[in-house]
Amino acid sequence: MTEIEHLDVEHPDVFHGLPVLTLPAPDATAAPLPAADTVAWRLECEPDGPLFPQVWRQFLSAVDTSRVRALLIGPWWEGDYTSIAPVVQLIASDADRFPELRGLFLADVTSEECEVSWLRMCDITLVFEAFPLLEELVVRGGGGQFPDEENLRLRPVRHRALRTLRFESGGLPGHVVRALGASELPALERLELWFGTQWYGGDATVEDIRPVLSGTVLPALRHLGLQNSEIQDEFAAALASAPVVAQLDSLALSMGTLGDPGALALLEGQPLTHLSCLDLHHHYLTEPLMSRIRDVCAEAGVQVDLTEAEDWDPEDDESRYVVVSE
Repeated sequence: MTEIEHLDVEHPDVFHGLPVLTLPAPDATAAPLPAADTVAWRLECEPDGPLFPQVWRQFLSAVDTSRVRALLIGPWWEGDYTSIAPVVQLIASDADRFPELRGLFLADVTSEECEVSWLRMCDITLVFEAFPLLEELVVRGGGGQFPDEENLRLRPVRHRALRTLRFESGGLPGHVVRALGASELPALERLELWFGTQWYGGDATVEDIRPVLSGTVLPALRHLGLQNSEIQDEFAAALASAPVVAQLDSLALSMGTLGDPGALALLEGQPLTHLSCLDLHHHYLTEPLMSRIRDVCAEAGVQVDLTEAEDWDPEDDESRYVVVSE
């Protein structure tokens, strides 16, 4: 049985099944670089170091990009935070030099480098168009507090290879969720959405995700994560009767404000006993509800994660919080 993974806003050690290596600065005494297809390459701009276009040119000259399988983009700015749009455009303009690229992580940035909600994003539709063979895409950032061109945006896309898509956000815009529901992603097996809070632009609703819940737009979907949300109970209630649940192997409603109403909806709705994993970590359930969920899952052999049971004031809904906001 697969262990339930808790994802944090940290630099991953492994991405797309490969160990992550940050491209070292040019140094005549440095050790030789590994073979291009044996690591996931991470590019970043260090303080007072070269600008991203220079880092990119160094990467193209030092590494056989025709064999690169995975790429992570770390901090790309110099001084004040700037939009990732020029970086996306630069990567897309050289897409023909990356015929084997299958994994891309946009904004592999920690809170020490820049808070998630401060990351200035852009329209990422170009990524789908430039890399038709891409299998995994992770996007960190979002929000709605910047000029429109510096917020996360997406137009409906058609992409036949993508298998994993994750948005890590402290405020996922509803229009991005709606664009996903209007997209054609027939190979997508894993979809994880961190919704965040309205304060940081997370205005997505249950209606925005309704096409995904219908089970018709993502026929290959086996894992669904509706996570890090202020309306976790509403998502749970919608999932209680959502057709998509029958095709899933695992489900995550973690990192948000899930409480007893959402848990009751899950228990009284369609069976979840066909799942292998149910991830509810970071929640606001009372012990009786946790006990009921444990019993149901234990009887069916479902691995359930009920860790990080948070204390809160029942008289004050604002005392409940999501894991990732700012």
